[in-house]
Amino acid sequence: MEYNLITNIGSCYIEIPSLLYYSHIPTAVISLLVGFMVFLKSKDLSSRILLAISIIFSSWLVCNLITWISVDSRLIMFVWSMMGVLTSLIFISSFYFAYVYIKKDDLSFNTKGVIFLLLSPVIFLMPFYLKSFNAVDCEAVDNIKYVYYYNGLSLIILVWILFVAFFQYKKVEEIFKKQIIYLVAGIELFLFSYFVTGFLGSYLDNKGVPYAFEIDQYGLFGMTFFMGAIAFLIVKYNAFEIKLLGAQALVVSLVLLIGSQFFFIENDTNKILTGITLALSVGFGYFLIKSVKKEAERKEQLQLMADKLATANDSLRKLDNAKTEFISIASHQLRTPITAIKGFSSLLLEGSYGEVSESVHSALEKVYSSAERLVNLVEDLLNVSRIESGRMQFSFEKGSVEKLIKELYDNFILIAKNKKFYLDIKLPENPLPEIVMDYSKIRELVSNFIDNALKYTEKGGATVKAELREDGVVIDENGFVIVGKKSEFGKMIRITVSDTGIGIPKEEIPYLFKKFSRGKDVSRLHVGGTGLGLYVGKAIAETHHGQVWVESDGAGLGSRFIIEIPVEHVG
Repeated sequence: MEYNLITNIGSCYIEIPSLLYYSHIPTAVISLLVGFMVFLKSKDLSSRILLAISIIFSSWLVCNLITWISVDSRLIMFVWSMMGVLTSLIFISSFYFAYVYIKKDDLSFNTKGVIFLLLSPVIFLMPFYLKSFNAVDCEAVDNIKYVYYYNGLSLIILVWILFVAFFQYKKVEEIFKKQIIYLVAGIELFLFSYFVTGFLGSYLDNKGVPYAFEIDQYGLFGMTFFMGAIAFLIVKYNAFEIKLLGAQALVVSLVLLIGSQFFFIENDTNKILTGITLALSVGFGYFLIKSVKKEAERKEQLQLMADKLATANDSLRKLDNAKTEFISIASHQLRTPITAIKGFSSLLLEGSYGEVSESVHSALEKVYSSAERLVNLVEDLLNVSRIESGRMQFSFEKGSVEKLIKELYDNFILIAKNKKFYLDIKLPENPLPEIVMDYSKIRELVSNFIDNALKYTEKGGATVKAELREDGVVIDENGFVIVGKKSEFGKMIRITVSDTGIGIPKEEIPYLFKKFSRGKDVSRLHVGGTGLGLYVGKAIAETHHGQVWVESDGAGLGSRFIIEIPVEHVG
């Protein structure tokens, strides 16, 4: 290839189109501006690749501009031959950037090797890119095979980016899926417009179509789509961990695009309008950046507070786990000696070790009663520990609710009579169906309801009622029945323990089934409660896919503790 055939081709250019400068200079400035601003704020791999894309693309723009404005054919031939390599590098670096951003990882060594092999013909066959210089048309003549190769490589890269994005899209979280869409849309619009106009320009020029290479100029605006996508990702998703860059880049780009019009407009009216538009853009841009800066500072403060809260929550969670573990260990250690105290005091009361005096008998009754309360407390603490750690064991089997209620009646009737209370049970005429349940735990739950009813009643008594309901109720988060809403589990067995006791004010109901929560007036009648029984009972009911709640007409008007369990067992 001869480079010295024609050294001055100034006569070839009558007028250089204004679109040439408008498509090259602002695009190059915007590209470099965004690339360097991202790189200066964040120097990770994706930022470095983005800067490389900006530099390579700007280099291509310079080369392309030289082919249009230079009058030295030797320089034109040199930069023209470089443009094929730069085109391939633009596509490959764009793929590299998309891969790293989407997959959050570098390319493997083997993939880099494949890319190098694909790029090698473009680099090493560069001397054969141009056939000659056409003195008539004043432009270089491409080797069409070389052009087809690097255009084919560009097409492969276009498709490869889509494949990477498609397969990674299915694996990531929803918020990152949107980022992939915006990024790939920006890159593909940039590369596709660049590829189509470049290929068409080269193809039509080889077919002898005059001024075919002017098509190239329109494809260069595709870079603005790419940079726009980058700016959007920065503003919307804080890509590259940069707060203000997107707004700054958008404002500067807008000002540059409007300002660049002064290079080719000639009409005075248009100059005035452009000047006004430029001034307004600068003003609005200033306030936009200021607003975004304030928003970024607020977000930063909120993020800082959120991080502190997350750290505090983590510490509290660890403390709570440690507390649960301590309670579990302590309760296990306490249960053995307390059970022994209860057992031996029971034997002494029964006379197994001989007769005891009345004063000793009275003291032993107090020891036995206190030991029994401690056993119940330890059992409640153990249950709470098991619930919180997910170690609560359940043994589900078919059982009779009627049998359970009769057993509890036999257990509590003497206690009720000693307090001069009544204790009634109401069972339906037709036998209730047996249900799948953990018999001992449901028994414990109903037992706690009856025990509370007798403890917190001053006169009157308690009634235990069991019935079959066609539909269950739904309870809201405050412990109240949602009117008109039915349970999804169909038929229910409802057990109601009602009393004539101290009642419960409506404002206290939402807190009754919480851990360590007790009503305001309960300590007047019974000081030994812990507020754990109802909490454990609620967990038991919910494990059976049932509901537990309380109803009361107010202070001094008694209360009704209710549990519902599905007839059909839910796995």
